[in-house]
Amino acid sequence: MPPATTAAGTAAVPTPEERQSVRATLKNPRWLKTEVLAGLVVALALIPEAIAFSIIAGVDPRVGLFAAFTMAVTTSILGGRPAMISAATGAVALVIAPLMASHGLDYFIAAVILAGIFQIVLALVGAARLMRFVPRSVMVGFVNALAILIFMSQVPELIGVPWAVYPLTALGLAIVFLLPKLTTVVPAPLVAIIVITAIVVPLGMEVPTVGDKGQLPESLPALFFPNVPFTVETFQIIAPYALTMALVGLLESLMTAKLVDDITDTRSDKTRESWAQGTANMVSGFFGGMGGCAMIGQTMINVKASGARTRISTFLAGVFLLILVVALGDVVGLIPMAALVAIMVFVSWATFDWHSLRPTTLARMPVAETLVMASTVVVTVATHNLALGVIVGVLVAMVAFARRVAHLVSVDRTLENRDGRDTAVYTVHGELFFASSNDLYTMFDYHGDPQHVVIDLTDSHLWDASTVAAVDSVTDKYAHYGKTVRIVGLNEPSRRMRARMSGMLNQGGH
Repeated sequence: MPPATTAAGTAAVPTPEERQSVRATLKNPRWLKTEVLAGLVVALALIPEAIAFSIIAGVDPRVGLFAAFTMAVTTSILGGRPAMISAATGAVALVIAPLMASHGLDYFIAAVILAGIFQIVLALVGAARLMRFVPRSVMVGFVNALAILIFMSQVPELIGVPWAVYPLTALGLAIVFLLPKLTTVVPAPLVAIIVITAIVVPLGMEVPTVGDKGQLPESLPALFFPNVPFTVETFQIIAPYALTMALVGLLESLMTAKLVDDITDTRSDKTRESWAQGTANMVSGFFGGMGGCAMIGQTMINVKASGARTRISTFLAGVFLLILVVALGDVVGLIPMAALVAIMVFVSWATFDWHSLRPTTLARMPVAETLVMASTVVVTVATHNLALGVIVGVLVAMVAFARRVAHLVSVDRTLENRDGRDTAVYTVHGELFFASSNDLYTMFDYHGDPQHVVIDLTDSHLWDASTVAAVDSVTDKYAHYGKTVRIVGLNEPSRRMRARMSGMLNQGGH
């Protein structure tokens, strides 16, 4: 529906949810123009990237370009995150390139299709819900590492090139940075492409162009069925690559979706996005594409640089790409790489979370949080693997959390006279799990305590087998000194866990 109007008759500011409505956008010419132009800019930026990723994977450029088309169109219809761009990506290309080198294209495509199946299975078992365990510091590290990788990917385009590339790139940067301050009627990246191309072509300047990246396809993608035997041996060959591709692609897609959620102030359906990614990879494979996942750089061009918010821009990005490479390949091939480099450098700058590096922010941030962010950035940049960086960041965050929680457990000791007997009463405060319960054994005076001991667990909770074993160790130590111990205050879940496991965990248990 169109944006509501106020009593004065002026258009009210649309909510984020209204802005990403396809129906409302189709009824609003200004919004629709933004989506169409954004799709065109993304399509132009996708072409050299898809060709480059094809080269990384060791396949013909058509394989990457067809993947960009099929994945963008499929996820625009099925995906759970509007305006997110999915296509062939470098991370997926790196994962699956060895299979192409060792077994050829048919096994390569079979692995892409199997990866899609794995992603659908992961979606059905609720893998997307694991995103709740990704801390904010890992997300900040992911974003910053991504910005660095985007910038690093453009550096080779500026080395060993004709001198004219540098002023052209500077002009492109000036356009994308300054034009939005004057007007947002036309996306600044599109203006940069048009202006720089209009300078280079008439003057016949010898600078690298999109056409130099590889041959563009001259026909539409056709159905492709990989010629591989349907045997267990084939599955054993392609399954490791397919599973790795599925996990890397899913993690990158879900992290990118979360980032777009934050930028647009809207929520996305991560489970729907997960199985949509799987379906897109299967469709890509059956059309001879290399598969992929969400592309953070192109997504930022779409959402942040161009202001798109709906599925329309994503769908048109795929459609425009196919039209450009098949029908207008000769024209697209003339676009100078300097224009696209300028756009990607701007995306890198806009993606980086500069606030996270301010001295005031670092001074207030706990050291552990900064360490988590830094470890995510370092591993990601060192390996060029966003998924691995996120995994390491989450592991560091878990260790830091466990160390913090482990120190939150305290034990208070008092001596009382209960039923005419001297009794040592220990009151345990805090959550007891593998990290915090390891030191529990050392917090009791086994030799100095009277014959009767009470351990009050009213203010704590037993979370795992390690804690039950620790409690057993305490009672066994007192028994060694001939003293009796009574455990009191266990809540019902803790009582059931101790009743089920007590006496079975330590050496000598049966």
